[in-house]
Amino acid sequence: MKERLEAIKKAALEKIEQADAMDSLNDIRVSVLGKKGELTQVLKGMKDVAKEERPIVGQMVNDTRAVIEEALEKEMTLLKKKVREEKMKREVIDVTLPGKTHEKGHRHPNQIALEDLERVFIGMGYEVVEGPEVEYDKYNFEMLNIPANHPAKDEQDTFYINKDIVLRTQTSPVQARIMETGQMPIRMIAPGRVFRSDEVDATHSPSFHQVEGLVVDKGITFADLKGTLEQFAKEFFGPDTKVKFRPHHFPFTEPSAEVDVTCFKCGGKGCRMCKGSGWIEILGCGMVHPHVLEMCGIDPEVYSGFAFGIGLERVALLKYEIDDMRLLYENDKRFLSQF
Repeated sequence: MKERLEAIKKAALEKIEQADAMDSLNDIRVSVLGKKGELTQVLKGMKDVAKEERPIVGQMVNDTRAVIEEALEKEMTLLKKKVREEKMKREVIDVTLPGKTHEKGHRHPNQIALEDLERVFIGMGYEVVEGPEVEYDKYNFEMLNIPANHPAKDEQDTFYINKDIVLRTQTSPVQARIMETGQMPIRMIAPGRVFRSDEVDATHSPSFHQVEGLVVDKGITFADLKGTLEQFAKEFFGPDTKVKFRPHHFPFTEPSAEVDVTCFKCGGKGCRMCKGSGWIEILGCGMVHPHVLEMCGIDPEVYSGFAFGIGLERVALLKYEIDDMRLLYENDKRFLSQF
């Protein structure tokens, strides 16, 4: 029995000395000291030992267990220390290195301009409405008084999916869809992405954003349109802003006008921003054409309305004094971080 215990102890100590991982030491503990371990098997064989020798053999088993447990604890302590030292080497902090900053994202200048614009019109009782970017020719052109072969179609040089479906060239189709429901009165703006086959340059892009507005009710006049756009200009560009209406032509409005505002850079005196004129063009507008009302099922003898269209990028460029539209789309952090 003594020789067997000595053999178990010797083998266990050799394995412990060779162990290079905590898992190996745990395996040794289980194989020697566990419920089914070698020392446990020795104790189970005590029934075969003479009664007078059992205390001696029991003491020998306990001594062997103590030696093995001590060796295991010692080796575990050494391994833990070694692991900790290696971890410290890998995770050492060099206090001379510059700190790492966590950058926070923020709204794009286009989004800032859109939210400012929506805030102005929501404050005047308008509803924000969205519609599909892939639109029927019927809504994008025909119901806006632009029939087949109309010159206005050539001006927009549209992206067609097929002869009946088109990437919308304006957000006016949303207005036609809302008028078609016949729910009066209407006070809405329709922001969204539009598409035209334009060459990319400092002021043009084949994909940009518009915000179109529409009011339809009884007794709406051009004076209401003028007052609305004056209020918008003052809130969006500044309280001293003035507006100027210039006669123009749009197929879906009659009469029609383009709207200029006093240059917010020079106050109307003339500068590089306004090319010396003191005025900057910002949008087109007019009274909704009676034929458009009729096509949407609205009686032009009872109802009238006005509409306007704002290029979101245009007012963003003007408001933030950006001289190249392409900067809005290039995702250059040096540019975007200024907003």
